[in-house]
Amino acid sequence: MNRARRYWTAYSTITRREILRFSRIWVQTIVPPVITVVLYFVIFGQLIGGRIGEMDGLPYIDFIMPGLIMMAIISHSYANVVSSFYSAKFARHIEEMLVSPIPDLIILLGYLSGGIARGMAVGLAVTIAAGFFTELRADSLWLVILVALLTSTLFSLAGLINGIFANSFDDVSIIPTFVLTPLTYLGGIFYSIDLLPAFWQQVSLANPILYMINAFRYGFLGVSDIEIGTALAVIAAFIALLFGTALWLLKKGTGIRT
Repeated sequence: MNRARRYWTAYSTITRREILRFSRIWVQTIVPPVITVVLYFVIFGQLIGGRIGEMDGLPYIDFIMPGLIMMAIISHSYANVVSSFYSAKFARHIEEMLVSPIPDLIILLGYLSGGIARGMAVGLAVTIAAGFFTELRADSLWLVILVALLTSTLFSLAGLINGIFANSFDDVSIIPTFVLTPLTYLGGIFYSIDLLPAFWQQVSLANPILYMINAFRYGFLGVSDIEIGTALAVIAAFIALLFGTALWLLKKGTGIRT
């Protein structure tokens, strides 16, 4: 019982610290993605979308809405954990947790919970903003929430792994700039992959973000380019892979213990 209480105290402390870290500066962490998505809705949804017409039988602004929300969840779940963990390494206070009687699993879950909290907070704020441009409806609310949670979990884990390997603040920005941004824009936010030639449709299937965006769009609008069972299985497989990798790296002390 004492051990369980100690572990819970450690987990809740790390989680609370991570939530306070981004919530205290909400003007920098919550407001910017809302402004960015509003600009996307104005430019792509209203100005350009009116000329495009429909996509998959839906008004274009409705079609891009789930993808824009998902883009915000992905980027900010990732950013929260990678910046927080690398800052802990840089300030060398991560070592205090490593020498304490706290299992690596508890440390991982604490950082993971903070990333999920920010991803979901940003997703909710962006969804509210989207309601001013399009009629919000959920064909399957449970699927919307499930996919948002799974995606936030996946990219929080990815951010932790990036933070483990990062040796400078420049390393923190490399993956979001050169990997996440291209994969997100090519993940079907602004178009259906049915518009692509057969070869490029097959190439697109190698992009894991495609499965997340389509599952999220199906939860909102009931349309998807990907079979939902397959999409959820792919997301779960990536979570299991990254979770195991992150825990192994923490136990090994990669990038932390010298």
